[in-house]
Amino acid sequence: MEILAGRVLLRPVDPDVTTAFYRDVLGLAVYREFPGGTVFFLGGGFLEVSGRGDGPGTGDGVRLWMQVRALAEAHEELAERGARIVREPRREPWGLDEMWVEDPDGVRIGFIEIPADHPLRRDTRTTP
Repeated sequence: MEILAGRVLLRPVDPDVTTAFYRDVLGLAVYREFPGGTVFFLGGGFLEVSGRGDGPGTGDGVRLWMQVRALAEAHEELAERGARIVREPRREPWGLDEMWVEDPDGVRIGFIEIPADHPLRRDTRTTP
């Protein structure tokens, strides 16, 4: 099986509030809009906000992971835009710099900076 594309689908309690959060607070670029939804660019994938969820907390099992170039700048920008920061930026034991925010429905969004000396930065592929 070959996967050609993928996206994360969110079913928020209030689609207008959640769409505004991802567009205006996080600053995600709009890929397309359609009656009942908006699709945002999400790095190499997409995030679609459409339909309605059953209530707050329905995103408990969902986490979004977004890699950024400069976590300190992302923190400053998100704080200025009023994002609910639930964990301030810090270096984790596994070596990544992380900060976590919540969207209006409580979906946790991690902003991660990979330090220059972290193994994820090294090319572990072998060359013939």
